[in-house]
Amino acid sequence: MSDTKNNITIERKHSHVEICLHGDIGFNRKTTGLERFEFEHNALPELSFSDIDLSTTFLGRKIGAPLMISSMTGGYREAAVLNQRLAEAAEHFNIPLGVGSMRQALENSSHRQSFSVTRKYAPSVQIFANIGAPEIAKGVTEHNLNILLELVEADGLIVHLNAAQELFQPEGNTHFGHVLEQLTKITRTIPVPVIVKEVGCGISSSAARQLIEAGVKVIDVAGAGGISWQKVEEIRYTRQFGQDNRFSLPALEELLNWGIPTAQCLLDISMLKKKSPQFSAIEVIASGGIQCGTDIAKSLALGAQLAASARYILKALHEGTLEKTIETWLNDLRAVMFLTGSATIEKLRNKKLIIIQ
Repeated sequence: MSDTKNNITIERKHSHVEICLHGDIGFNRKTTGLERFEFEHNALPELSFSDIDLSTTFLGRKIGAPLMISSMTGGYREAAVLNQRLAEAAEHFNIPLGVGSMRQALENSSHRQSFSVTRKYAPSVQIFANIGAPEIAKGVTEHNLNILLELVEADGLIVHLNAAQELFQPEGNTHFGHVLEQLTKITRTIPVPVIVKEVGCGISSSAARQLIEAGVKVIDVAGAGGISWQKVEEIRYTRQFGQDNRFSLPALEELLNWGIPTAQCLLDISMLKKKSPQFSAIEVIASGGIQCGTDIAKSLALGAQLAASARYILKALHEGTLEKTIETWLNDLRAVMFLTGSATIEKLRNKKLIIIQ
């Protein structure tokens, strides 16, 4: 990898974190859709608050709570500190952790430690390696995938689908042909399960069906309502080139708000699993705008195995309130479980949600 290309990659990763912390990158016209639902109150919960058990399972492993620290960053010096703190929090709460895109770890070995640090500080939790769809499409080798898996002693591989982000990224790669074909090969050869996630535009039931048929074990919907990575890259583009004349103004507004809301993704994939028994074992992660424990609770009732968050966790880390924020979210979740009479996560999943008119 040339020094110029490496510097561009490092700049991009730096700016992604900076923009996510300080930029106006939410959807203007879309929310997660979770606000349209509320739980039916149970006036007779028949349990003590102290008896509530947040533990559950994910990919056959017991975890402390149905929350995952979602993929964020890596591949430059400062990222090692961020990933160390995220790993420490994951270990403390016994929850899964996804690392950021690891493409640079294949292109340049200089900052691999920014990824491997996660396993050092989170020795007992599930950690997931991460690679993008464009790398899958061009046929990343089994050898290179194993490098990534070994780097974090991974319990699985996340493949992120980011077509809209790449479309807006100044140096984006929009070669997405043959992703399914290559993905099918990977699911049959690597020794760990494959998780496929979007990065903010959502996964439809038809796309989920194709992914499951390709051998994917987990779908992370990463729906609209949280970060718009189109906006993140639009900010980067305008900083470099000024006004964006690549698209007409009316289309630009729609493209920046492109995507399927998180709640709709969960509803559609839940219906797919009910209609197609062969898909029932597939696990679903709810992400895209998750910002509190009530969002986690609603996601579980809509069919998710667990919920995941990146931006709000990153903000909490930046503000020095990471563990406090996660603990507060888990207390939100306990409150919902108490008020619905749900002593366990499994019971919460079966509680009734009311659509707010």
